[in-house]
Amino acid sequence: MKVLVIGLGSMGTRRIRLIQKTDPAVEIAGVDTQEERRQKIKNELNINSYSDLREAVADFSPDAAFICTSPISHGAIALQCLNSGLDIFTEINLLNDWYDEALKTAKEKNCKMFLSSTFLYRKEMEYITKAVENKKVNYIYHSGQYLPDWHPWESYKNFFVSDKRTNACREILAIEFPWLIKAFGEIADVYSLNGKNTSLDIDFPDNYIIVLQHKNGNKGVFCQDIIARKSERKLEVYAEDLHLFWDGTPQSLSVYDFNDKKDVSISLYDDVNKDNRYAANIIENAYQDEIKSFFNYLKGTETPRHSFEEDGKILDLISKIEGGK
Repeated sequence: MKVLVIGLGSMGTRRIRLIQKTDPAVEIAGVDTQEERRQKIKNELNINSYSDLREAVADFSPDAAFICTSPISHGAIALQCLNSGLDIFTEINLLNDWYDEALKTAKEKNCKMFLSSTFLYRKEMEYITKAVENKKVNYIYHSGQYLPDWHPWESYKNFFVSDKRTNACREILAIEFPWLIKAFGEIADVYSLNGKNTSLDIDFPDNYIIVLQHKNGNKGVFCQDIIARKSERKLEVYAEDLHLFWDGTPQSLSVYDFNDKKDVSISLYDDVNKDNRYAANIIENAYQDEIKSFFNYLKGTETPRHSFEEDGKILDLISKIEGGK
């Protein structure tokens, strides 16, 4: 199989490295308009790349494409790939105004579309989803990290999270909601507060407090921000017969043993792969697992855990939250 990786920034580089690890037989070429990035990929990962997508498709004849550019550009690139007969994997999308056309084009061209939703591939999320099944629970969840610390090697003003349309808070909400809905159920009602508490040079809120009522009776408070100086994911779930805690890392999942009156650690990983440039709660395992899932989807042996139709509804919900209620 031959794949294009379009966009050779941090995510594109990660995908290439993990594709090579997942299946060394896959042939890879890159696409990026920046010569510096193309040269870096050649030097570090021995990958040839192109400056133009049309040229890459004509010359390399790929079977599929990973779209790892800024979310603002995903739609146009996805449609170009689909019209060229390529199956596509897209990183998280923060705009859904192109979904209907892409789904229609994919059907006409007999192409497959796969959407990244990395947290659905975290073993902790799988455990939590199973643990709360058929229970009525409440949960409190905080997900936050100071925006300048996201990419310490560059200014936050230099990538898409500083754009109001694809802002940092919107991205985190789009990352978290798929697994929250998978675990706790479809959302019946939402109430949100937002504000700006920092001196960051941004034109959008830097924090949200969101109250969620799920259709099955579960309730949650979700605090999301780009303020927290310590990168944090902290979850507490409680019910009559369950008390669960997770602090964002593979080692931090635990449940309270009512009989012994103590927290019991839950170990789910034989090995944790980590890129030390990122916060402790970001691990490589799930990124690799969803690449495996995409390849299996292309073979017809697996279905995606998150669909474009589901994602469209989530992005509409996020737009509603951004508007306040």
